[in-house]
Amino acid sequence: MTAEPEPATELEPTFSSPDAVATRWATARRRLEDAEIFWLSTVRPDGRPHVTPLIAVWMDGSLCFTTGPTERKAKNLAVNASCILTTGTNRLEGGLDLVVEGEAVRLTDVATLQRLVDAFAVKYPEPFHFTVRDGRIGGEGGEILAFRVRMRTVFGFGRGATYSQTRWSFEDA
Repeated sequence: MTAEPEPATELEPTFSSPDAVATRWATARRRLEDAEIFWLSTVRPDGRPHVTPLIAVWMDGSLCFTTGPTERKAKNLAVNASCILTTGTNRLEGGLDLVVEGEAVRLTDVATLQRLVDAFAVKYPEPFHFTVRDGRIGGEGGEILAFRVRMRTVFGFGRGATYSQTRWSFEDA
């Protein structure tokens, strides 16, 4: 287990209402923990973007996700680990959208993989069933790769009566 990083927090006044305040990291982290669907953006070897929805869990101070080894996102991450995970709402009148920029780091430690499988089982009891065998995660479709996102920067876009743009930087965390 790793300690939760405490990021530097900054409100971007140019893109925020005059009365806006920076969103607290604890609020953003809770939204990341609770979100059910995320969108993962990766870069193909030829430089074209690739975006796909997926599920993720918050564990050890970062978001973790899985993918099959032959899926496009896995192939992209094998060449370029930079990625972005986004989540939020599709309403203009309220909500908090979050953009997590970072690097996908492959998880291979058996104890960590088991904790991840357990976290997925709690958050997504159906229809996702993962097991850990021989140091690998398995599912109904075969082998599954696991990643955690080493966060560099997270952006929060608050909407409603007051708009805000908050940046959390983990570069020095």
